[in-house]
Parts: sequence; structure tokens; C-alpha cells
Amino acid sequence: MIAVIGDIHGCYFTLIELVAKIERKFPDAEIISIGDLVDRGNHSYETVNYLISNNITFVAGNHDYMFYHFFKYPSSIFARSWVFNGNEATLESYQGHEQEIFEHIEVISKAPLYLDLPDAFISHAGISKYYENFLPPDFQKDLSLLDPLINKDYLHDIGVLWTRDPLLNLGKMQIVGHSKLNEVKFDVDANALYIDTGAFAGNKLTAVIVEKNEIIEVISEKTHINDFRPF
Repeated sequence: MIAVIGDIHGCYFTLIELVAKIERKFPDAEIISIGDLVDRGNHSYETVNYLISNNITFVAGNHDYMFYHFFKYPSSIFARSWVFNGNEATLESYQGHEQEIFEHIEVISKAPLYLDLPDAFISHAGISKYYENFLPPDFQKDLSLLDPLINKDYLHDIGVLWTRDPLLNLGKMQIVGHSKLNEVKFDVDANALYIDTGAFAGNKLTAVIVEKNEIIEVISEKTHINDFRPF
């Protein structure tokens, strides 16, 4: 059983309340974050520090990679894009924690792009249906065939960090974030569950409890006022 949390975006106080709810009701569930830990909300430093300190697994999100590239590869397209994607909130939250920036981006650099688990396939934005053209008809029997495609294209807009394409049916449930919605949405055709419910925008942070490709429960926490950063 897993508990997968949607895009956090610096909403630290909302996150800790949501984790408390999960642990009370499903104490044995492994907690996993769908990525986009930073930007837009007020507490990116606290959010990343909390996940690291509590050994919570996360897949990388596009905002996490922009943060990483800004400090490690400042001439890259990811670094340049960060300036237009809520980086000011992250920079403010790291004031007084400059040394931790490099510790945190090192952890981010090692985060997996996806997790293929018995309970679900987890990535930040999902596997685009575009890849159907490059896979054998029986690829669902061996999802490791996706690995070279994912690693080749993760910097591009069709890739696992960025895509907003219809998603490929993998023969098991995909759980993704990235596309902000008011409520969790299940795409039957793709067998894909979208769980970014716009915490940074003042809506809520959501977790889905999943076991063997079945949704057990959806748990949400309204965005805490201290996390919300009006636009």
C-alpha cells in the first residue's frame, strides 16, 4: 500500500497536516511525493528539508529540476525557465539556509524520474501516448522498455517531467501530478490518476491511497494560510 502526495510547491504546513492524516489512518502505507516540492508556495526550504529528514521518497518534478539546474547548470534551458516559474518564493525561503541549497539539490539530482511499483507506476507528468509508436505491442509485459525513452527525453516537452499529452496506458495505474485540477481525476482510457489539486493556488493538497492498482481512499488538506502566496 502506498500514499502518493500531489504537487506540494512549498506548502509545508499543509504537507505536515496531510502526512499526519495519512499516518493516523494508514500507518503502514509508504508515503511518496509526486514531485514539484519547490516554488510558488512560501516554504520550499522547509518542504524539501522535511522530506529528506523523514526519508520520504519523491520522484523529480520539473520545478525541482529547474531549481537544481539554476545552481548547477545556469546556462541550461531549465535554469533560464526557472526565472518565470515561481523561483522568487523558493529563493526567499532559502535565505539563511544557503549551505542547505547545495545539499538539497544534490538529493534532487538523485531522485528517480519514475517508480514502477507493484501498486502503481509513478512519475511527475506521466508517460506520453507519443511513445506508443516506439514500443512493441506487448510492451506492457516489460515496462523496463520505457527506461531508455524516459531518460532520453526528460528535458523535452514530451518527457516525463513536462508532458501534457494524453497518457499511454501502461497496463497498470499511472499516478501523476503536474496538471493542476480542482479535484483528483481518473482517466479511464489511460488508466491514469491525476492528483495535483493546486495547493499553491489556495485549493488543497491531496494524497491517494493505492494498493495493487486500486484506489483505496483520497485524503486532502485545505491549503494552510501560511503557505499561500497570493499572485
